[in-house]
Amino acid sequence: MSSHPITQPNTPASGQAAPAARAEVAALRARPNASVVIIGGGINGIATFRDLALQGVDVVLVERDDFVSGASSASSHMIHGGIRYLENGEFRLVKESVTERNALIRIAPHYVKPLETTVPIYSTFSGILSAPMRFLTHKQGKPTERGAALIKTGLTIYDAFSRDGGSVPRHRFHGRTRSLAELPALDPKIKYTATYYDASMHDPERLALDVLFDGLAAGPHARAANHLGAVGLDADGVRVRDGLTGEEFSIAADVVVNTSGPWTDLTNADLGRETRFMGGTKGSHIVLDHPELLEATGGREIFFEHEDGRIVLIYPLKGRVMVGTTDLEHDMREPAVCTEAEVDYFFELIAHVFPAIAVDRSQIVYRFSGVRPLPRHDDTQPGFVSRDYRIERADVAARPGTTLLSLVGGKWTTFRALAEHLSNEVLELLGATRVRSTEGLAIGGGAGYPTTDDARLVWLVSHDDEVGRERADALLERYGTRAEAYLDEVDGDTERALDHHDGYTRGEIAWLVRNERVVHLADLVLRRTSIAFTGTLTAPLLVELAGIAGDELGWDDARREAEIEATATLMTERHGVVLEALAPAA
Repeated sequence: MSSHPITQPNTPASGQAAPAARAEVAALRARPNASVVIIGGGINGIATFRDLALQGVDVVLVERDDFVSGASSASSHMIHGGIRYLENGEFRLVKESVTERNALIRIAPHYVKPLETTVPIYSTFSGILSAPMRFLTHKQGKPTERGAALIKTGLTIYDAFSRDGGSVPRHRFHGRTRSLAELPALDPKIKYTATYYDASMHDPERLALDVLFDGLAAGPHARAANHLGAVGLDADGVRVRDGLTGEEFSIAADVVVNTSGPWTDLTNADLGRETRFMGGTKGSHIVLDHPELLEATGGREIFFEHEDGRIVLIYPLKGRVMVGTTDLEHDMREPAVCTEAEVDYFFELIAHVFPAIAVDRSQIVYRFSGVRPLPRHDDTQPGFVSRDYRIERADVAARPGTTLLSLVGGKWTTFRALAEHLSNEVLELLGATRVRSTEGLAIGGGAGYPTTDDARLVWLVSHDDEVGRERADALLERYGTRAEAYLDEVDGDTERALDHHDGYTRGEIAWLVRNERVVHLADLVLRRTSIAFTGTLTAPLLVELAGIAGDELGWDDARREAEIEATATLMTERHGVVLEALAPAA
C-alpha cells in the first residue's frame, strides 16, 4: 500500500470519456461480500491471499496503488537468514529465516538463487567487548566495526542454523593475501575476508506477482484488485475507492486483515481505529552502470557493517551494481526518496571498500527508497528493532461480529511462513480448518523449472521452434516456466522487437499488459519489467510503451499523454531519472 504524493491520471478530465470498468472491479461490485478482505498488496498481503485461497476461503485482496509498489518494491533484493539478528538474540527468527531461505531456493528457483557474500574485515578482535552489551541492552553505544573473531563466531553459529541438506555451502575465512588474490580491487588494508552464502532475489516484484497469480488460480473464490483503496470500515463492510474512476462501494467481510506494512497505522485510521503499532525506518539504494565496479565485485555481494553501525551492501545485479542501504527515521505521511546526502554516503562506502575505483553521479541510473515495516521502537536504535512480526486483533464496533487483524512487522524472507501463521489465525476466526500447507509448494514459474544444465537444455530445445533458443533462454530466465504461457500465444508468429529496447518485444509487452493487471504505464515500467531498474528507460521508449499499453487498454490520446507525463514525473521525483524532451504518444 502506498502514499500518493504524485497523482496518477485516475479520474477523467473534463470532456474526457470515463474509463471502462475493469473486469476485476466489476466482479467485486457484482458480489460485494467475502469471508475475508485483505488490505495491502505487498508480499505479505499477497502471500496471505494465496494461502487462504488454497484453503478454499472466499477471500478478496485490495491494494490502493499497484501490487508490490510500496515497501516490498524497495527491498535489497535479498532472501537472507539475518546473521545480524543473532546479536539481537532473535534465534527463532534466524532459524525461521534460514529455513525459509533454503526453501525458497527450491520452490522459487527462477527468482531465488544462492548468493555468495563476502565481508571485508579490518581487525581481529574489534567489537568483542561491545557486542555482549549490545546483545543485553540493545543500545548502540559507540559504533564499532566487527573484528574477525566476532564475525567467525557469528558465522559458525549461522552455519549451524543453515544445515539443510547443503542448500548453501558453509562459510570460509581467508587472510589478506588470499582475499586480495580473489578480489584484487578490495582495500589492501583489510586483514581478512569472510565469505558465506545467503540468497539473491533477482526480481522481487515478479516473484510477488507469481504468488498472486497462484492465489487467483485457486478459483473464483479468490479475487484481487489493484488501484482499489480501502477508505473506511462501517456497518456495510470495507469501503473501497476505485483509483481509476473515483467510485466507491463496500465489501462485506467477517475478517478484515490489514497488511499495509509501514502504512498500517494510517490504514487503521482510515478504518476508524487509531493505532500506534508502526515505527518504520527508511532504506535507500542507488543503481550504478559501472563496469569497473561490477568487475571488482567478482560476482559477489560485498556486505559489512560500517563503522557508523549501518549495514552496507555492494551487490552486482542485472549487469549493474546496487549499493545500499540506509536506516533512517521516516514520517509515513511523506514520500520516501533517496536524498543527495544518502548518495554521498554511498560513495563514501564504495571508497571504503574499493578505494581505487572512482564513482560519480553520472553513473547512477536509478534510485529507490522505501520504509521497512518495523514496529514502533521509541528509544531503541533502528538496527536493534526486531525484524520479527506479530498480529494484533481487535473487534470492529461499527460492524459487530467482524474482526480486524493488523500485521506488525514482517520481511521478504519469511513471507511464506508469516502468511501461514496469519492464515491460521484467520481460519480460527472463521471456524475453518487448514486443508493444505504451502510448505514445499512451488511458486509460479518455479513449478517444473529446470535446475540442471541437462534439464534446461531439454526445456530450451522443446521451445526452439517458437522463438529460437537464445530468446527462449531469456524468457525462461525472466518468467520461469510461466514463459510457456507466453510462448503458447506467439506460437507460429514472428516476434517484433521494440524499436527502442532490445530486451523486450512488442508482443511480450502486450502480453504483460493483458495478463498482469497493468492499470497505469508506471506499473509496466517499474514492476512488470526491469526497464526502470536497469536504467534503460528513454523518452522514445516510454512513448512506445504507452502506445502498446494504450492499444491493449483502450486509452485515447489524452489518456496516453497523461500516463506518459505521470510516469516521467514519477521517475524524476522518486527515482532521480530525468528523461529528455518527450515526443507525443503514437
